[in-house]
Amino acid sequence: MAYQPAPRYPLVHGAVDRGFAPLASEIERSRPTSLAIDGPAGLDWEVLTAGLLAELARRGITARAIDVRLRLRDWAEIERMTERPALRGDPVFAAAADIDLAALFADPPAAPPGGEDLTIAYGPASALTPHTLLWYADVPKRVAQRRAERGGVPNLGQPRGAAGSLRRLMFVDWPLQDRHRRTLGRRWTRYIDASDAERPRSVVAGSLWPTLAALASAPFRTRPSFLAQPWGGRWVGDVLGVREGEPNGGLGYELVAPESGILLGGDEPVEVPLDLLVADAPDAVLGAAVVNRFGASLPIRFDYLDTAGGGDLSVHCHPRGGYMREVFALPYTQHESYYVMVTRPGARIFLGLREDADLDAFRAEAARSRDDPRPLDVERFVGTFPALQHQLYLIPAGTPHGSGEGNVVLEISATPYLYSLRFYDWLRAGLDGDPRPVQLAHAFANLDTARRGQAVADELVPRPAPLRRGDGFVEHVLGRHPDLFFEVHRIDCEREVGESTAGRFHVLNLVEGDEITVRTAAGREHVLSYAETLFVPAAAGDYTLDPAGGRAKIVKAFVA
Repeated sequence: MAYQPAPRYPLVHGAVDRGFAPLASEIERSRPTSLAIDGPAGLDWEVLTAGLLAELARRGITARAIDVRLRLRDWAEIERMTERPALRGDPVFAAAADIDLAALFADPPAAPPGGEDLTIAYGPASALTPHTLLWYADVPKRVAQRRAERGGVPNLGQPRGAAGSLRRLMFVDWPLQDRHRRTLGRRWTRYIDASDAERPRSVVAGSLWPTLAALASAPFRTRPSFLAQPWGGRWVGDVLGVREGEPNGGLGYELVAPESGILLGGDEPVEVPLDLLVADAPDAVLGAAVVNRFGASLPIRFDYLDTAGGGDLSVHCHPRGGYMREVFALPYTQHESYYVMVTRPGARIFLGLREDADLDAFRAEAARSRDDPRPLDVERFVGTFPALQHQLYLIPAGTPHGSGEGNVVLEISATPYLYSLRFYDWLRAGLDGDPRPVQLAHAFANLDTARRGQAVADELVPRPAPLRRGDGFVEHVLGRHPDLFFEVHRIDCEREVGESTAGRFHVLNLVEGDEITVRTAAGREHVLSYAETLFVPAAAGDYTLDPAGGRAKIVKAFVA
């Protein structure tokens, strides 16, 4: 079976509703006096509400709509409340917003006026208005991002018609809105996927929650998304057959909790955020020990970096723990690892500092390259290693690194995924034609100068260590490091192998072989094809990996 770019799961009962007719029918049946439709700012609210009002009018139902966004504080005040002084004016990064969405209103959002007509309050935080019926309308992050890139979406609180920024969308709007959605719990009666606001898809709560409860104890995949990158390679398109990103895919999000969604239903499914499942059943999904440490946050991500036939990735690092907390306001940092799935002779991995690296010269040369664009001989300062297939390279925060051209890297890392601090990006332009920025102040403030020379080879390029053997299989520890909270193992097998979550979720990827079948003790099955990522909830317990007579290599990551 080939790689599936749109894995989907049936509803336990019921069906996905399409269009505005089912929404209007629910209003006809329940006869609310006030309806609140909550959801993120990046949704096309004008199209969604106009369609609903038109359908209601066709049925003789008079309704008046209140745009809750008009009751937000002044934009300058919202900026002041959500920006940290140290990052105000930073062109790329902002601190993760740590206030509640309700704080952006000087007073509680508009209380619908009385009267016989139906009042519809819509927009972010409309659930805070008095209401007799609550729906939640949403849009996948990738859709919101593409709308923002086209300049058609104001940020949360911006005046209508303003051009929002990706910086605020990712670091301010999304955390605020996701946190607000979690507070609503199971209060809404309908979830609306407004990816196509002219023909929304929706599912009633009575179908949604039982379906998510079933997934909380069974293996499942999230919908992968692929983003074009100026360094992007051709493997994603040529091998996986996915050509969402043009000219070349480059970045493939297999499992990235803040952005991933789960497709529910048949040919026209509704997409719900993975975060919805995690927030609803954190102990079952993550495991109690993981929840005690990370809260309702899925702390491991899997994604692809495809430079096969593309270009070298930037040389960058990620914030160290204290910097991540104090400057970017996130509780844990982005430790990473690179698992090389595909490579070519001569391909490289940039990792750590050279033993003889002169840091003052590195800083000065990087600044000259930025200010008077000219090539930087980055290999004078940063070490390189041959890219070896099935080798894992460990990348604790603060370690300079990058994948060279010719590789397909499965990046296994902690979930804070947006703070890549670039030292050098090969004087490359982005897909918009503008030069891609480097972030030297942030990067050098986080550079771990102890990651150099032989210590990098000894500590960050580990040899596989056998952990257990059995008839037709061996499990290796590929990566274990005191700075990393997760471990990476690989199971090489030609016969069925027993596994157990032992109370902590597992993330699997079939890095070699055609397909395997994952079976839980409760009788749930999931077929996993080459290069697909599978999430095994903690509540799944005992399970087996069956290569069905073939040979397979399965990477497994978990919180140690």
